[in-house]
Amino acid sequence: MNESFDLFEERLLQWGFSLNENQKQNFLDYYHLLTEWNQVMNLTAITEFHEVIEKHFLDSISLAAYIKLNENWKIIDVGTGAGFPGIPLKIMFPGLEVLLADSLNKRVRFLNEVIRKLKLDHIEAVHGRAEELAHKKEYREQYDLCVSRAVANLASLSEYCLPYVKEGGVFAAYKSAGIEKEIEESQNAVQVLGGKMREVIEFQLADTGYGRSFVVIEKVKHTPKKYPRKAGMPAKDPL
Repeated sequence: MNESFDLFEERLLQWGFSLNENQKQNFLDYYHLLTEWNQVMNLTAITEFHEVIEKHFLDSISLAAYIKLNENWKIIDVGTGAGFPGIPLKIMFPGLEVLLADSLNKRVRFLNEVIRKLKLDHIEAVHGRAEELAHKKEYREQYDLCVSRAVANLASLSEYCLPYVKEGGVFAAYKSAGIEKEIEESQNAVQVLGGKMREVIEFQLADTGYGRSFVVIEKVKHTPKKYPRKAGMPAKDPL
């Protein structure tokens, strides 16, 4: 475990980041809570410490190696699941104001326990479907950055996520490598929803050979009020 954590710190240093003692303890406590709760509910198939470090913690934080995060930003993590990428980003950059959104209430209970045990402030977990929460005025177009590692095609994911982003803000989708076709098929959705494709960043995660992409979409105008459509429609009938 120590060797894996040393490698974690080494990778972070390569990106220009370092951890204080409180942050180190937070990552360790997060790992222990994740594996403890995973015994009674399905949070992740990845439980070995070195794999959690590489495929969850480093993967979550990697966005900050390519996009400069302003610690005054409000960010929302849509379909956060076990808290990725939102919680690692919050631990790494404590000044962020973070909302974790998930459709499964038992996952939200886990997230609230992590927030409580790690004594994190200015972070909240909310239960609800992305399509429904986005129509509430306290969430709609309120965020500087929306992130998501949720498994959905980019057209659907854009409909879930872009309504949360304020004009001038950014939606960053965590994706695998080789998504050229998916990007092409999402162009109409991105435009309709008020977005503009800014860049696609492709990289390999640490020494894993794990190909990753960030699709970075800038919010250039308001999302029409009718979007997102009712629950299930963005996935069933992408724009």
